[in-house]
Amino acid sequence: MTRYSPFIGCTILIAAAATTLPAENWPAWRGPNASGVSDERDLAITWSQTENVRWKTPLAGPGNSTPVVWGDRLFLTQSLNGGRTRALVAIDRSSGKKLWQHEVACSVAETSHPDNPPCSGSAATDGTAVYAHFASAGVVACDFAGKELWHRELGPVLHKWGNGTSPVIYKNLLIVYQGPGEPTFITALDKRTGKTVWEKKEPGINSPVFGSWSTPVVITAGGRDELIMPLPGDRVGGDGEFKAYDPLTGEELWRCIGLGTEVYAMPIVSAARDLVIGISGHNGPTMAVRPGGRGDVTDTHRLWRTASNPQRIGSGVLHDGHLFLADADGFAECLDARSGERVWKERLGGKLWGSMLLADGKLYVTNLEGQTFVLAASTQFELIAKNDIGERTYAALAVSQGELLLRTYENLYCITKRK
Repeated sequence: MTRYSPFIGCTILIAAAATTLPAENWPAWRGPNASGVSDERDLAITWSQTENVRWKTPLAGPGNSTPVVWGDRLFLTQSLNGGRTRALVAIDRSSGKKLWQHEVACSVAETSHPDNPPCSGSAATDGTAVYAHFASAGVVACDFAGKELWHRELGPVLHKWGNGTSPVIYKNLLIVYQGPGEPTFITALDKRTGKTVWEKKEPGINSPVFGSWSTPVVITAGGRDELIMPLPGDRVGGDGEFKAYDPLTGEELWRCIGLGTEVYAMPIVSAARDLVIGISGHNGPTMAVRPGGRGDVTDTHRLWRTASNPQRIGSGVLHDGHLFLADADGFAECLDARSGERVWKERLGGKLWGSMLLADGKLYVTNLEGQTFVLAASTQFELIAKNDIGERTYAALAVSQGELLLRTYENLYCITKRK
């Protein structure tokens, strides 16, 4: 992302203004670069239910999705009526006031894990429209005034633990992973009409345990764009894999075997887009891969793989050659990104299911109990702050325009550093 820089002259002023908006927005799950990394600085590091809270807005029910931001709008997915209704909610970012709510009925009797309510996937926006994937209720696009532009049914999403993937915007496409139960596929829709541009079928897994709840990521590597998706194995021991596709056509570019039977986290990408790390759930493997290959790259592009790991739910971040992760049992870890070797591991506390945010050299991660830990993004462990909101929290933090957005099971908080 880009930021303002000193300049003189009208032409440079116009150019700088054009680059400002992306730095202020958080348009999709894991942010503008799909990495959980923000260029924002001088964010709040301490807060409570009242301290450094600009506003808080009560929510209609529990949810795990993260708000996305564009300009003066926040967008949030919300389950209603026990999942029989799926809603896309628009909120004024300056006041927290609800502007509109667009609802879609779901006639399919989905099952889910108690910790995974419907609408766990976040929305995505390109500044003109906002998109939400509501699993068995389909995909919906609305304009910023709340008018439905199109609604596309993709069929039921049936898995004992429900779903959780978020849509990805790429050029004029909206890319959606529909799974993990049968049928499972990745599809690219024309974001203007909802019509199918391409579809790639993948093996569906109706196991009560196995599956992928991840979101694909698009990167540029080796002079081309790649859509990378972690897909689970269907046997104990794990034969899951990364698959990379041409995001314009759906053509398979490469695959790398080594993930496990469950994947919750989004692929973690380096700033240089030369390293992609996959995290398996249920104590499964973690592996690092160089993108840009062809065919089966397991022997040529896989840098390292650790077969057994702590249970990990959320996505981590890469920073200065190091991988920062949160373990579900309450520990934070720092690993060397090129070797996988541990640098430090320290207990924070609670159940750390949240995905990490990196901003201004600091790591933010929230546990289910509603405590957000602020750490130094360093090879030396340093706990900077511990903030207790006192409400159950599954969603990751979003950041925009110098403010943190924290969704709990009860409220949406806008947290800002007091001037």
